[in-house]
Formats: sequence, C-alpha cells, structure tokens
Amino acid sequence: MIQDIKKRIINGGTITPEEANKIAQWHDINELCDAANEIRKHFQGDVMDTCSIINARSGLCGEDCKWCSQSMKFNTGVEKYSIIDTDELLALAKRNDEYGVQRFSMVTSGRKVSLKEADKFCDDYKKLGESTNLFLCASMGLVDKPSMQKLKDAGVQRYHCNMETASKFFPTLCSSHTPEDKRKTIQYAKEVGMSVCSGGIIGMGENMQQRIEFAFELRDMGVDSVPINILNPIKGTALEHTPLIKDDEIIRTVAIFRFIMPNVVIRFAGGRARLPKETVKRIMQGGMNGTMIGDLLTTTGNNIAEDFKLFTECGFTTIKNGKK
Repeated sequence: MIQDIKKRIINGGTITPEEANKIAQWHDINELCDAANEIRKHFQGDVMDTCSIINARSGLCGEDCKWCSQSMKFNTGVEKYSIIDTDELLALAKRNDEYGVQRFSMVTSGRKVSLKEADKFCDDYKKLGESTNLFLCASMGLVDKPSMQKLKDAGVQRYHCNMETASKFFPTLCSSHTPEDKRKTIQYAKEVGMSVCSGGIIGMGENMQQRIEFAFELRDMGVDSVPINILNPIKGTALEHTPLIKDDEIIRTVAIFRFIMPNVVIRFAGGRARLPKETVKRIMQGGMNGTMIGDLLTTTGNNIAEDFKLFTECGFTTIKNGKK
C-alpha cells in the first residue's frame, strides 16, 4: 500500500485522508520513513533549508495560547522587553550569515505590531538587507495589510504565521483569536507578494487523525514552508503537565506530512533538542528538509556548527547566503 501511494504521489497524484490515516499506523516505521524520504528527494532534492530567528519583542502578550510562555496570562519568568536593540539584532544576523544560514526572521510576541512599530522594524529590516546576504522573514502576529506591505517594501520576502493545529482543535488551546484570523493574515502576505511559512506544534493533546486533518488544511492553503514544533511543556503555562509526545509519534507525523505535502519545505523547529540523535536522523531522513537552527524563542536551540555537520551526515547539502 505504501509503495503504491508513494509511486502515485511521485507521478503527480495525491493521498486521501483515509489513506493517510491508514499508513500512519503502518507497522514498519522504516518503510514509511524511507518512502517519505523518496518523495522528499523527488520533489525537494537534497538541500537542507536553514533559518534562524530572533525574539524581537518578548513577553507582554495579551493572548491566551495555552502553550506559550510569553502570555501575560501565565507566570513563567520569561524575559520581557518591547523592541530589541538594533545593534544586538544586526550582530546576531551577521553571525548567522557568516555561518551560512539561509534565512533570518524577527519574531514578536503579542497579537500584532502597530503601524508605528512596523516602521521601526522596517528600518531594521532595511539595515539587515544592506549588511547581510540573508533571505529575510517576519513573524509579527496578525498584522493588517498596510503593515504587511510595509514589511514587504522593507525587504521581507516571507511571512510566518503558524496555524498551530487543526482548526477544530484550536479553540481548546486558545480563545483570544481564531484560525480565521490567521488565514486572513496569511492571505494578506500572499496578496503583497510574500511566500508563506505556516505550521504548528504537535504534542498538545491532539491525536494523529487531528494532525492529519491539520496537514491537509495547510496543503489546501498553499503554504510554502511548514515548521513542525514539538511541544516543550513550560512551567507556568496551562500545558506544563502535558505528557511528552513519544518519538515514534513524531517520526510518523513528519513522514505523513511529507506524503500529504510533497512540494513544501517541512521544517524541524522547536523541541528538537530533547530528542536522541538517532531519532533526529530518522526524522531528517524521513521526509524533513528544513531546519530552524541557533537559539529559538523561549527554549535553547542547537549549536549551528553541530547542525551543519549533522546535515552532511544525513546526506544533505545547504545553500548559503539566501539572496545570492
């Protein structure tokens, strides 16, 4: 069954939700991952798409997302500041550029940035464009179309707005905004000519069927990059006591996402640091072809040099200096 579906996808066909649910339970996980990897190689080649992020505004968020340490609804001890210092921003971006990281994004806490705040961030993006070769991305919440256009004009080429989980499951995790709010933001990004990065977090209490439903939603939205975060339960948040998702579930989820979305970058994001190296390698050779590297938002990331070495071990090359 898996081989037949793999061949169909490589020949331009698709997988159905029913088939995806069946093969998600396939007894031979290596056969599942190897097939997903063949699909990845056919559509995406062997290039590992790398990106790094910086927390450009931390804490002070009025939203009630149950997983997030930056919400003012929870007492997590997260560092709080309104806008990152420009010199600090440029120094980190240049280090990432020197390492050969392809993409770089500022990420802000809060529902959205105002037009005035957007002006400040746009000034910083122009400086990033002048002083680095990085492909520039932004993740600034539910911004309106005028702010999105400002970011585009300042050199931002991709907008990030995670849908987080299946639309029907999302209201159990957040009540202060909706999946439709996120879809509008993603549509604004497309309308001004940006590509879109949108994925989510697995391990928040959802089941495999809901993850599959989520993947089909992302496919139908036509996103370009899908980051997969693994929940790292943070003390003080509403999900702090959530049991850790098992390695087998993570591996299977990534493989199934590749069957459903053969043409996108599926990106390893937060939560990777807690996994054994062999699990990480199985995932990278099981459908994954993108990675967030360096320090992440509220958890520590992986060492950049070690990551590049790992990519080579897994058979990947990298594209350095995204704008060239």
